Amino acid sequence: MSPIIQVEHLVKRYKNSPTNAIDDISFQVAAGEFFVLLGPNGAGKTTTLSVLTTTLAPTLGKVEIAGYDLARDANRVRAHVGIIFQQPSLDQNLTAEENVRLHANLYGLYPFRPAFWLMPRAYKTQVNELAAILGIANEIHKPIKTLSGGMKRKLEIIRSLIHQPRVLFLDEPTTGLDPVSRRSLWDYLTRVRAEQETTIFLTTHYLEEAEQADTISILHHGKIVAQGTPAAVKAHLVENYLLVDADDRAALRQELRQRQIAFSETPLFRIDLNGVSAHQLLKTIDTPLTTVKIHSPSVEDAYLAIIQEHDDDRAKTNGN
Repeated sequence: MSPIIQVEHLVKRYKNSPTNAIDDISFQVAAGEFFVLLGPNGAGKTTTLSVLTTTLAPTLGKVEIAGYDLARDANRVRAHVGIIFQQPSLDQNLTAEENVRLHANLYGLYPFRPAFWLMPRAYKTQVNELAAILGIANEIHKPIKTLSGGMKRKLEIIRSLIHQPRVLFLDEPTTGLDPVSRRSLWDYLTRVRAEQETTIFLTTHYLEEAEQADTISILHHGKIVAQGTPAAVKAHLVENYLLVDADDRAALRQELRQRQIAFSETPLFRIDLNGVSAHQLLKTIDTPLTTVKIHSPSVEDAYLAIIQEHDDDRAKTNGN
């Protein structure tokens, strides 16, 4: 099956800029996949998202989304994607529901009606269901100007899902949401993926949200510096290890040496697992332990390590 997003040698350089904001990147996303694009501020994430959502023209390269060439069929691309940008894009002169209704009308989903109660039952059911899931059922008919920042973000999510897009682009979608609302949003998005095979393309600074991704791509200085499953990205630079200690530290030190178990003192005894399970290793140690900690790297650990490694390499290159 062809990927739903295909990016080949994409380049974007802004006028008068000495460097490329996006510097020859290529990747693909399978239908129904949860794809996460990570990177520090200025890495090129928003520029990449802007190109993929047709709001910014690329300098070079080819992009296909849902089988349509972005350069030749931008309107067809837009019909198959939903977008939640980092900056709000709501009409401040309308109510929350009127913003959603206008979006539905523009996409040709329903004929225009001047009032909510005149809209088809399917539309009203869909809006009420989404509003209830995201916790703004009581605010859905209020003017935008009266809503908090978090409520506006929830409304943008409702608006982006109303036409059931094949690809949903999310640029920091949970910014401004409380933990309960964040959880309810991700529960709903998980359901949408399962029921409609919607592809999720996410940029986020909540790195724990990337733990469940199918693929993570790390962008730095406009280039992709790492890509793969969360497990593959974490295994790239960050190791699993065990931290142990004992009241009789001398006995523990001697036993580890006798058993030829490599360790370092930090000041706890750090033992790299190197593919061995923590349970297996602990069964071999007879010295009574007072501390046992298993370090399993997170996506955040790997992300920070990868970014630091490439910054160090860049500094060495510039220094030479």
